[in-house]
Amino acid sequence: MPLPSDEKVVETSGAIVSTLHGIFGPHPGLRPAHAKGVLLKGTFTPTEAAKTLSKAPHFNNPSTPIIARFSSSTGIPDIPDTDPNGNPRGFAIRFVLAETPRRVHTDIVTHSVDGFPGSNGQDALEFFAAVKDGSIGDYLASHPKALAFIQAPKPTPASFGKEKYFGVNAFKFIAADGKETFIRYRIVPAAGEEYLDEAALKDKSPTFLYDGVPELLKSGPIVFKLNAQLAEDGDVTDDNTVKWPEERQVVELGTIKLEAVADDQVAQQKRIIFDPIPRVEGIEASADPLLEVRAGIYLLSGRERRAA
Repeated sequence: MPLPSDEKVVETSGAIVSTLHGIFGPHPGLRPAHAKGVLLKGTFTPTEAAKTLSKAPHFNNPSTPIIARFSSSTGIPDIPDTDPNGNPRGFAIRFVLAETPRRVHTDIVTHSVDGFPGSNGQDALEFFAAVKDGSIGDYLASHPKALAFIQAPKPTPASFGKEKYFGVNAFKFIAADGKETFIRYRIVPAAGEEYLDEAALKDKSPTFLYDGVPELLKSGPIVFKLNAQLAEDGDVTDDNTVKWPEERQVVELGTIKLEAVADDQVAQQKRIIFDPIPRVEGIEASADPLLEVRAGIYLLSGRERRAA
């Protein structure tokens, strides 16, 4: 995973990582955001529809091994699961395409609200800087995109397996015949969505979401449907804050089955760096400027973890 070639992007990515450390405190070896998480392993099985949209290997192979990570917001590693600041929850998925002669993979990074506080890296930096210095109220008053993100509902799920997740950015699918389609990912729980109100949360332990993962697995895999919302001509694909109409077609791409908690959690959490940019034949990044900055943040914070 290379650093972005644009020096300004690298500078902005580094400034965001530093600002997040300033908000939540440095926690060496852990992520500056979504510090609390758990890794799982499983499989992805594509649909026939996925094969018609993209020539990417995981959409055309019979099945693909995956590594996934559920996480809570903030850079606080022991944030209680009952704290609303732990929302939105994160869900990242790595499709393991080859292990030898070299490792080949592609990732999807999602979270449980369909939005982000800005259109680009500078917006994100200014948002987090306002959180850090306490001027967030003034910032939100003059930045409607950030205000919309803050005001979006972020309920606490009954379990990680009963939450829906959204890909923030648009991507370009390229089919075997060359047809191109812009999409945004949506991940839907097979068990249905379920959320807890304040009264229900009072009876929950500070680790109920994470304790619930192995409990869920005792009765079988945690299952999700990976879907894609398809853009139409004229839909904005380079600004994550501009949503497509809900009547746009949604296609099921396949089934995610999480079958076990991954081994060697501490070492793997420190090592794995999820990449928001696909870097695989059949899927390309859109022109959304946020993508390169997000990739820079993930890589720089990953290098910090590995060096800690």
